[in-house]
Amino acid sequence: MYKMGVIGDRDTAIAFKALGINTFPVNSELDAENTIKKLAKDNYAVIFITEQLAKNIMGTIEEYNSNLLPSIILIPGNKGTLGIAIKNLEKSVEKAIGVDILFESEGDSIERG
Repeated sequence: MYKMGVIGDRDTAIAFKALGINTFPVNSELDAENTIKKLAKDNYAVIFITEQLAKNIMGTIEEYNSNLLPSIILIPGNKGTLGIAIKNLEKSVEKAIGVDILFESEGDSIERG
């Protein structure tokens, strides 16, 4: 059976614990990187990680992006968003359908009316 987990600062992780998701509070990028590797081996299908931790371990995260599982999803932490999660979502959608439909630049937008 597959599992879901959250890696992040204590305050962010505890919010997910209330939803029944396994939480892994960490204090450093090294701890986050080691936790990702451990969870990947332990049948975690979805791993949420805060942007603040992910920003400096993107190489490790990218290694898993070419695999079906686990899916590593960046989320804002307790200090707000860095915009990394939105950029990753944009790239994923554009890769899947071949065009940026979510965040079209103003010059490329279609008039609706």
